[in-house]
Amino acid sequence: MVASEAAPFIKTGGLADVLGALPAALAERGEQVAVVLPWYGEARVEASRCVLEEFPVCGGPARYGVRVHEAVWRGVPYFLVECAELFGRKGIYFDEKGDFPDNHVRFAVLNKAALAVARRRFRPDIVHCHDWQGSLAAIYLRSVFAGDPVFLGVKTLLTIHNLGYQGIFPAETLPAMGLDATVFHIQGVEFYGKVNLLKGGILYSDALTTVSRAYAREIQTPEYGCGLEAVLAARSSVLTGILNGADYSEWSPETDRYLPAHYSREDLAGKQVCKRALLAELGLPEACMERPLVGIVSRLVSQKGFDLIEEAAPELMKCGVCLAVLGTGESRYETFFRTLVAAHPDRAAARIAYDNPLAHRIEGGADIFLMPSRYEPCGLNQIYSLRYGTVPVVRATGGLDDTVDEETGFKFREYSAAAMMGALKEALAAYRNPERWRALQRAGMARDYSWAASAAQYSACYRKLRLAS
Repeated sequence: MVASEAAPFIKTGGLADVLGALPAALAERGEQVAVVLPWYGEARVEASRCVLEEFPVCGGPARYGVRVHEAVWRGVPYFLVECAELFGRKGIYFDEKGDFPDNHVRFAVLNKAALAVARRRFRPDIVHCHDWQGSLAAIYLRSVFAGDPVFLGVKTLLTIHNLGYQGIFPAETLPAMGLDATVFHIQGVEFYGKVNLLKGGILYSDALTTVSRAYAREIQTPEYGCGLEAVLAARSSVLTGILNGADYSEWSPETDRYLPAHYSREDLAGKQVCKRALLAELGLPEACMERPLVGIVSRLVSQKGFDLIEEAAPELMKCGVCLAVLGTGESRYETFFRTLVAAHPDRAAARIAYDNPLAHRIEGGADIFLMPSRYEPCGLNQIYSLRYGTVPVVRATGGLDDTVDEETGFKFREYSAAAMMGALKEALAAYRNPERWRALQRAGMARDYSWAASAAQYSACYRKLRLAS
């Protein structure tokens, strides 16, 4: 697997959770798996050994000295590509000035180093690329290394985690990635006169997956296709939706090390202990124990539906709920939540930060979890919420639509503040009926979205690719 991040080494979002859990689940099924990712300056690596001493990697005319280190996580080797010039800086994809202008070179070097690992340390049957940052591996195997006997018969699989990020660069960046005009055409990486690396990965990979069944359908439509809907529709015969799994060794109320009390489907008493402790931690009054507590843990960006919450805020604060928010993102929404808390300090609390332990405590202590996303390829927090007996209210899109139903939560389809509030009010009505609320909680807690099922589907994809001529 080639990816830009993986937990526990480096994480900015759900991609890292997938790369931290799926490889181990595959290994448990008997697959031999290795992951290649950059060794960022901010990475957390407890123990590793150098397995490839410094060797040159060409990013076009430039040459970069690269080392590869091996660290083991859950029995799986992770090969970390060290190149201080490209990966040693502060920031993963961007800094306070915006996206790094040399991201095309950074991830070109990552992918070439990954193919060096495949050549020298771990010869694969399949190279599994993730998002645009890993797409170059598939592009290189179909162009630069097409005649290399080492890679004869090696197949490629691309997983699209979020179609909104495509790796688009000016046409003149092609040489810096070690590519030439042979791939710059309508059936290659060309996209309205620019280079689109994700498009290249879609067209040059042998098979495609994305992270939920609904999202696989949605990205073939103009509404969700981000300009690539026709490209994806043309490859629909090799596109499969496989829902991401949840890592229940980390996210389970029976064992969660961050909760003040544990609880289960059979005994929910500890959830009230968690709620009371969360209110105290956030500085909310004891009176909120008598009100439904709505939790939000998210990147604070437009994709996640915060424009709906902003529009509905006056009505939301009048309907008898308390609000617990955790996240960072666009300054507009960070400012909005700070302003909301200042106006309603007895009913709203917001931590503008990344805080994994607090994320667990919000899942454990909230009554309702709100995810009104404009689009959501998979989503993990609604899956965590089900496990924690925290009833989700979600927009019916992507993985949210696949994982929440009338037995476990509440959904709305129209992307509007009115539709969101309608679903939330349905949830509040159910909350006032203790018997129905317990049924919703227990039904959600009984659902199994572990990685074992997802890994089985990926194994099936791999087998199909191996057998293909």
